[in-house]
Amino acid sequence: MNGKILPHKFYLRPTLDVARELLGKVLVHEAAEGETAGIIVETEAYMGADDPACHSARGLTPRTEVMFGPAGHAYVYFTYGMHYCFNAVTQPRGVAEAALIRALEPLDGAELMHKRRDRSRLTDLTSGPAKLCVAMGIDKACNGLDLTRPPLYIEDREIEPGEIVWRPRIGIRVATEHLWRCYIKGNPFVSKK
Repeated sequence: MNGKILPHKFYLRPTLDVARELLGKVLVHEAAEGETAGIIVETEAYMGADDPACHSARGLTPRTEVMFGPAGHAYVYFTYGMHYCFNAVTQPRGVAEAALIRALEPLDGAELMHKRRDRSRLTDLTSGPAKLCVAMGIDKACNGLDLTRPPLYIEDREIEPGEIVWRPRIGIRVATEHLWRCYIKGNPFVSKK
């Protein structure tokens, strides 16, 4: 660990605040193959029952159970029959909201990320939610993990993110009008400017 792991109380707040304040924090995964870490540069907020793009809007299911709490846990889901996506659960138990981690700037373990992704360019490793899961070794086994302790956690290494931009979420078909995606302006690892 190179910083202070974010406590549960960090996640027990409004989801838009958590999504914004995750920018500049560092996602770390201590896997059997080695440790990887990246600066969070892009997130999206998913706002529960009133957000038709949020998985939990359909209610409690085996898939969405982790989203219903407690806060500060990993919600990892499989999509399109081929990709994993990683979210940090927010809000009190029962509210079922989360912040999707959309992109990272590789920090530690880049060699392992290159191997996992089979890509040579650094900017191709973690510039999207499915890409970063492959690069970081995040899969269904990580679903439900407590993000306040190893092997999967988010640290504050006191990195100042700089200017933050809010835009509509991408990769969804409904509720696209909300400005619930945020990213660090000018960062080359953001999935889509």
